[in-house]
Amino acid sequence: MKSQLTIEIEKIQKNLWDMSQYLYENPELGDQEYQSMKLLTKFLADHNFNIETGIVNRDTAFKAAYKSGKPGPTIAYLAEYDALPGVGHGCGHNMIGTIGVGAGVILSKLVDEIGGNVVVLGTPAEETNGAKVPMSEEGTFDDVDVAMILHPGDQSYESGEALAMDAIQFAYAGKSSHAAASPEEGINALDSVIQLFNGINALREHLPSDVRIHGVISEGGQAANVVPDKAVANFYIRAKERTCLDEVVGKVKNIANGAALMTGATLEISNYELSYDNMITNKALSNVFTQNLHETSEQPIHPAKQGYGSIDMGNVSHVVPAIHPYIGLHEKGLIAHTKEFADKTITKEGRQAVADGALSLAQTGYDLIVDKALLTKVQNEFKKG
Repeated sequence: MKSQLTIEIEKIQKNLWDMSQYLYENPELGDQEYQSMKLLTKFLADHNFNIETGIVNRDTAFKAAYKSGKPGPTIAYLAEYDALPGVGHGCGHNMIGTIGVGAGVILSKLVDEIGGNVVVLGTPAEETNGAKVPMSEEGTFDDVDVAMILHPGDQSYESGEALAMDAIQFAYAGKSSHAAASPEEGINALDSVIQLFNGINALREHLPSDVRIHGVISEGGQAANVVPDKAVANFYIRAKERTCLDEVVGKVKNIANGAALMTGATLEISNYELSYDNMITNKALSNVFTQNLHETSEQPIHPAKQGYGSIDMGNVSHVVPAIHPYIGLHEKGLIAHTKEFADKTITKEGRQAVADGALSLAQTGYDLIVDKALLTKVQNEFKKG
């Protein structure tokens, strides 16, 4: 019966390619993906999914569910569809959205016979303020047994790691004055930010090699002859494990407070984006997907590459068994977040990856539904942490 999935993908692959093309031509930024959401949910509704939009208080988030009415696990496929400013779909989210939707639809054609349920979750704003974070915190995955997402890349890679990340803003308030006539009356907020950067740079020598700290000065004054009374720095702080990240963030905050003491400024610390947890790949689940992709695609699948970025799928992996592998676009060295990457998603290689990816995800869902021992293995690995 598993072979029926190949027949089902052939029925809808042209629809998937058309949707990927539309998303490419009509990119929408995070939490503004209204047309993208409508496109994907209409296709799911046309295939008898029940649609709920605006979940977790995010207008462009959705949950599409197909229930067989028979016992079995719930398989969740995650769809992203936000674009990058000035680049469009330079991270291939036009493909991610259509792959997730395609996998859900073709698996739904078999669950009436084999049992279980299929869920497709639309997850806005992965690039900035990922909706998977509140989904993980507010119970969206409570009735889900496994969660899968597939990302395009230059080549295919097994699911691996991603760093935990906090996005922290340091806003200093000082006192303005004439920088030449009465500098003694001023409190220079920009000096606080400069000392913050200096302190962080001194800290780097004493941090684990996986830690990444990078920031910008978003506000630093407007005129050279006026002592800046406001200065703001935004930082991403990352580490392989959340526990390590929390320790590093505590040290950075101490430096920030010290900078305020040095200059006499006051300091407000806040998170300007949601925090991402480290990605924990479920090895048993990953192995099944890798085997299915091997049988579907002719291109090689490489071991997981060292990940120094951060993804909100990490938060999902802490509440349910999860994977985040990559499917290749047959161009080694292709760099994400570029116009060249976006353009590649709608080539013949991109279209083939959409079809192969959707089929492989659906095959993996099928395996989990029909093989109870496999599902137990996946769940036991997750419980062991």
